[in-house]
Amino acid sequence: MSVIAKSQEELQSIVKAAIEFTPEGLRIIDEAKLRSSIIDSLIYTAVFSSDTETSESAKSLIRAIANEYGTITSSIHELYMAMGRGEVSGFTTPAINLRCMTYDVARRVFKLAKEKNIGAFIFEIARSEIRYTLQHPSEYASCILAAAVKEGFRGPVFIQGDHFQFNSKQYKNDPEGELRQLKAITKEAILAGFYNIDIDASTLVDYSSDSLDQQQHLNYLNTALITGFIRDIEPDGITVSVGAEIGHIGGKNSTVQEAEAFMEGYARTLKEQFTPEMKGISKISVQTGTSHGGVPLPDGSVAEVNLDFNVLRDIGAFVKERYGLSGTVQHGASTLPEELFDRFPLNNCSEIHLATGFQNIMYEHAPEAFRKEIYEYLKTNHKDEWKEDMTEEQFLYKTRKKGFGPFKRQWWMLSEDEKHPILNALEEKFSFLFERLGVFETAQYTQQYIKPVKIAYKAGSTGSVDLTQEGPEEEGAD
Repeated sequence: MSVIAKSQEELQSIVKAAIEFTPEGLRIIDEAKLRSSIIDSLIYTAVFSSDTETSESAKSLIRAIANEYGTITSSIHELYMAMGRGEVSGFTTPAINLRCMTYDVARRVFKLAKEKNIGAFIFEIARSEIRYTLQHPSEYASCILAAAVKEGFRGPVFIQGDHFQFNSKQYKNDPEGELRQLKAITKEAILAGFYNIDIDASTLVDYSSDSLDQQQHLNYLNTALITGFIRDIEPDGITVSVGAEIGHIGGKNSTVQEAEAFMEGYARTLKEQFTPEMKGISKISVQTGTSHGGVPLPDGSVAEVNLDFNVLRDIGAFVKERYGLSGTVQHGASTLPEELFDRFPLNNCSEIHLATGFQNIMYEHAPEAFRKEIYEYLKTNHKDEWKEDMTEEQFLYKTRKKGFGPFKRQWWMLSEDEKHPILNALEEKFSFLFERLGVFETAQYTQQYIKPVKIAYKAGSTGSVDLTQEGPEEEGAD
């Protein structure tokens, strides 16, 4: 069991065998000790220490160690621009949402990345997930970087804010207030090392308006405002990769005409509100027929999806040629049939978001008694979400994502024997998906196009999201 420091003194005692502090900064003096046990204690302290200052110090140490080790949180923007210019092709970057056991699961991803020389992969967490999984951006980033060090991974690490989404009801009641909320979580994420941000104002699209420009107006306006805010606060030497979304996942399929209306309005707003030279988005999310997490049937299985690859292909080709973007982004994908995944790289899909399928694997392989304990909690504490037409299987499928936050410590503290079936099944799934998406041997591209910049983590950068409050229900991740 890893030691969890309760004070600064305990923390210093833990790390002194592996690192030293010099006038030039932190120096690793024993990599073997660092990776064998000390990095474990650092991340468990960062996540579970009862002393906030000690937890924050552990996060700062993890970032400093990662920077020194050569594991550097980065933006994927320049690689995506190269894709837009046609210099790189043949793969779709997987963006994976880790809702629990983040450190352990990320280790398996980095293990695979080292074995298969993978460079193009992203870890992400959505605005809604931050709340119900009880993972602030600073904690999430610390887990990812600690996992990379543990597995001996060196190179750029891409961490993303997924679905930083405008709540349509809140926006209608208080537009400026909702914009401030989005700016606050975006700032917290960037301070934590999230140099990839997906803005989702597609919830504000108004299909009742007559023209496509009017329909997309609030979407492109607010996407541009957040883009300008990001450019103002991003660290020197880093161009944060920004994504936009034109089709609300679960709604009508997107069209090339909608993409054009959004992009023209977005470019015009950036020019009018900021400067003509401001760098814009690198990718655009579209709706192809999927829904977040899939649609559960009465027996708990997931309904088949009629995914239209022509949407990805046609809009992707259009935004590449006209605007130099990397292509389209597919959400709601992790529960799709396995035979579809090798088609994404063939259809101008530069990024694909994967979450619920991994959640399903975790529950399927969790100890039975533990799983039942979580399910009883959900039936008691979220019974108001159990609609009359839902079977128990459907209710549990829809709500079990909310069993990660309240049981976070228990998930992390499962024995190694209990974790192995979960982690082995996840690693097998990662390997299959990453191969089908064509990202084996992509480290050559990240080495060519990504120039990492070492940024320190400033303790105390946590707090814009109140994890004690349920908050308004938003669309989550896949």
